[in-house]
Amino acid sequence: MYQELIKNLKIDFNRTIEYLKSELASLQVGRANPSLIENIKVNCYNQELPIKQLAAISAPEPRLIIIRPWDKEVIRNIEMAIRESKMGLNPMTEDDFIRVNIPALNEERRKELVKILQEKTEECRISVRRQRGEVWDRIQAMEQAKEISEDEKFRAKDELQKVVDEYNKKIEEINKKKEEEIMTV
Repeated sequence: MYQELIKNLKIDFNRTIEYLKSELASLQVGRANPSLIENIKVNCYNQELPIKQLAAISAPEPRLIIIRPWDKEVIRNIEMAIRESKMGLNPMTEDDFIRVNIPALNEERRKELVKILQEKTEECRISVRRQRGEVWDRIQAMEQAKEISEDEKFRAKDELQKVVDEYNKKIEEINKKKEEEIMTV
């Protein structure tokens, strides 16, 4: 019975890992990449939409991103959203597209990015702990309702902790890899 809870927990943990990867893809590491800005929310059409739903994004050069909105009316909204993001980018509008030059990373900016990286990683760790707590509460409730024995409860606790340790290790590996990428000059 508790095996089903742990199986579902693994699915949730995989979603958490995917979320972390997508969040970290938006951290600038010195090269232009459409994923840096594609998920920035733009306020237009009385709602917030990511840039990737409003425009074509390309990186024709290592330090340049070009954004070509499908509707020219939202060009100012996109420009404003990029300016207001925490990324420190300065977009320039030219006719029917936006040019975003990616500055070379200095030591100070690298340290800022590492702080952002640590925040995002900690968010994922908190999510893992919260999900673990919810499953543990369910397991304890199952034992109190006599659906599982006390021995099974402790077996479930050990299995649960193994899964949590495995995913915390994956989160840490992703964190280390991205930190090395950021700090490499």
